[in-house]
Amino acid sequence: MDAGFTEYVTARAAWLRKVAYLLCGDWHRADDLVQSAITRLYANWARASRAGNLDGYARRTLVNTFLAEQRTSWWRRVDLRQNDQDPPTPGTDVEQALDLRAALERLPARQRATVVLRYFGDLPVAETARALGCSEGTVKSQTAKAVDTLRELLREPIREGRA
Repeated sequence: MDAGFTEYVTARAAWLRKVAYLLCGDWHRADDLVQSAITRLYANWARASRAGNLDGYARRTLVNTFLAEQRTSWWRRVDLRQNDQDPPTPGTDVEQALDLRAALERLPARQRATVVLRYFGDLPVAETARALGCSEGTVKSQTAKAVDTLRELLREPIREGRA
């Protein structure tokens, strides 16, 4: 049992961390989310390892961990971010990526989770609905609202510290 769990987590840890970062917008908090999700995954490994889609099971565990944390006020009282944020990885347009990350942070938790699953996770509506435990109609409406909000936010560049 432990060998299969260790092998899976070793292979997918970087992917889980990226998804967690897109959900919460902070690398340190993403590490905490992944750790909590991996702990839950281990506790349910017998069931998870029998799942037809282990990545889907792990992703749902991660998203549920994030959403449960959003419902508590702990993360609002304790800011784990430091002034020396991890530098962005070089890409084609770093400024645009920073604007998108800042805009994602402004979305409500469920909308952010929907956008991450649909566009980063490349999940169809039905799988996103299963991962979030809601209807397909809810996924569609949350996605539409999130995309409209992102379009509005990205009309002008967003810089850190600007409300």
